[in-house]
Amino acid sequence: MEKNFDLEERTAVFAENTIDFVRRLKCDTVNTRIISQLVGSSGSIGANYCEATEAESKKDFIHKISICKKEIKETRHWLRLLARSNPEHKDEIRNSWKEAQELLLIFSKIIRSSKTKVIEN
Repeated sequence: MEKNFDLEERTAVFAENTIDFVRRLKCDTVNTRIISQLVGSSGSIGANYCEATEAESKKDFIHKISICKKEIKETRHWLRLLARSNPEHKDEIRNSWKEAQELLLIFSKIIRSSKTKVIEN
């Protein structure tokens, strides 16, 4: 499978896939709370990336990309809990967790590279 290197599109697709997946889950007290948090954090990744692309300074860019990174970590946390409450969907959740992990590595690299460029200038 070819990976999408357009981060705005990739983060949007990640959030859309999350929404599509959670709509298929049973609606109980535990899932409702986890799903709400998961949909919020997964959607926030792309929203913050869009803000980062319009940053007013390199410092502002780094800050907004750092928020993306935090939201990815939160998303991984909720995916873990979702896997616990829905063990029958563990494989599908694991795939989402892997995509979140790849996004985390990408955003971490962006932060490191951006900080290096700020120091060099």
